[in-house]
Amino acid sequence: MIKIPPYLKKGDTIGLVCPSGTLPAKKAATCISTLEAWGYKVKIGKTLGTQHHYFSATDEARAADLQEMLDDKNVQAVLCGRGGYGMSRIIDVLDFKNFKKHPKWVIGFSDITLLHNHCTQVLKTASLHAPMAGAFNNGGSNNEWVLSLKHALQGKKANYKAATHALNRLGKATGKLVGGNLTLVAHAVGTVSELQTKNAILFLEDIGEYKYNIDRMMIQLKRAGMLTNLAGLIVGGFTQTKDSDPAFGATVYEIIQSAVAEYSYPVCYDFPVSHDKENYAIKHGAHYTLQVSAKKVSVQEL
Repeated sequence: MIKIPPYLKKGDTIGLVCPSGTLPAKKAATCISTLEAWGYKVKIGKTLGTQHHYFSATDEARAADLQEMLDDKNVQAVLCGRGGYGMSRIIDVLDFKNFKKHPKWVIGFSDITLLHNHCTQVLKTASLHAPMAGAFNNGGSNNEWVLSLKHALQGKKANYKAATHALNRLGKATGKLVGGNLTLVAHAVGTVSELQTKNAILFLEDIGEYKYNIDRMMIQLKRAGMLTNLAGLIVGGFTQTKDSDPAFGATVYEIIQSAVAEYSYPVCYDFPVSHDKENYAIKHGAHYTLQVSAKKVSVQEL
């Protein structure tokens, strides 16, 4: 069973940290003011606004900052300021003993996918694959994707709709919804954080990858058995994709379609979960129903 952390109420505190890449403090200002307008307090971690080469801080400092937020009993949720890269460098030194006793919402996407996968597989706790601090700069509280995070934190059940796509495979599936950034899902294969996807609904998205690398990662998932017994597959946005010279010869969605062609579970493409502004909050590890019909696509939390 997956534990669902307590939902937030007004007056609760959200910790803001950067456990991977660096984020200038000014880019988090709208996020902080919006969270406060929603009725929450914000505790700012030491890694917001700092930089150490590619990262927000050294491995030790990033781990310590995230650890403090995970352990602080006065913090009810931990919002990661941005993704980037670096979570895999620190995840094995984190101590989740207190977190398991007092679970709280961990929020983010991209590189934070690894932490979501770890929460689901190792800690048996749901987390939130959702917009991070920078997303609040795109309309703030009027941004429906940011509002989906607000609603998730309040405990409202998600019921998302998406347009149909020519490559969709029709059907209905119910299961644990897991996944996130394709690169990080593949990166976790062979580690304790590897997703167990049997009877699950898997969702995938990515940014800035070469098409041949997307093909390679899909083959990695397939060879690892992660695509074989899915209940369903949700394919989100694959933005800023690059092609090789000579060209790979297929679109990203055609690459994914080829990887799952032999299976019969429902598949939807171009679902609004991505590195672009279209990024619905998903409770990673919670149960959902995916329905793909000729007229609509729906993803409903149970």
